[in-house]
Amino acid sequence: MDTEEHVSERDRSSTPEAGEGEGARSVRFLDAPWRRPALLGLVCASFLLLFSTFVLQPFLIPSGSMEPTLNIGDRVLVNKVAYRFGSEPQRGDVIVFDGTGSFTQEEPAGNPVTGLVRWVAAAVGLAEPAETDYIKRVVGVGGDRVVCCDKRGRVEVNGRPVDEKYLHPGDAPSQVPFDIVVPQGTLWVMGDHRSHSRDSRDHLGEPGGGMVPVDMVIGRADWIGWPVGRWSPLDRSDAFTHVRAPGPVGAHG
Repeated sequence: MDTEEHVSERDRSSTPEAGEGEGARSVRFLDAPWRRPALLGLVCASFLLLFSTFVLQPFLIPSGSMEPTLNIGDRVLVNKVAYRFGSEPQRGDVIVFDGTGSFTQEEPAGNPVTGLVRWVAAAVGLAEPAETDYIKRVVGVGGDRVVCCDKRGRVEVNGRPVDEKYLHPGDAPSQVPFDIVVPQGTLWVMGDHRSHSRDSRDHLGEPGGGMVPVDMVIGRADWIGWPVGRWSPLDRSDAFTHVRAPGPVGAHG
C-alpha cells in the first residue's frame, strides 16, 4: 500500500548511514573548534598548579604584620626549593610556614569542596592563604638564645644586640619581655610590625613555646611580584651578620 511505502521510506531515511552513529559523534567532538584551546588551557593550568605546589608559589599578604617590608595585598613569590637540598632557614629570612601545632593547635575543619577551590585560588595568589599559613621573619635558629630587651630596648641574639632597621616606624622591638633558647630543629619568628603581629611571643605559654619546626616551613619569600610598582627582591637582612654562632645549650654567658 502507499501508506506502507511512505513509512518504509521515512524509516530508511532516518536510519544512520554507514560510518555514522557513536563513532561519528566522537569524531565530531574531537574535531570541535574549541577542543585545542580547552586542552591547552587544561595543560597550562595543570603545569601552573604543579609549579606552584613544588617550585614557586605566589602568596597573598593578608595582614599588616610584616609592614613596612610587605603591605596588605602584596603578592610575594615563595621559593619552595630554597630549603630542600640541605639548606635551612637563616636569621633574617622571611619565610612562609604552616603554623599547625605551633601557632594553631588544630587545623580548622571545613567544607572539602570549598577548601579545594580556595587551595587552587591561593596556589596562584588569587585568594588569601590557608588559615594555618603564616609569613614572618626568622630571628632565632636552633641553639640561639634570644632575649628582649637590652638597656637600649633592642633584641639580643647570643648576646649581640640586633639593629632591626626593617621594623615598622615607631615600633619597639617588643613590648613583651622574653628570654628563650631555641630548640634544635625549630625557629623563633617575629613580624616586622611588632605591635600588630601575632608571632612566637604570643605562644610562649602554649605547647611548643612559640617555636616553629623547620620541617613546617613551606618556603622562603624571595620576591615581591605584585603590584608592579613594588617589584623587588626580598634579600636576607644584614642585621644578623655580626651575631655569633650559639654556644652549648644552657650557656647564657
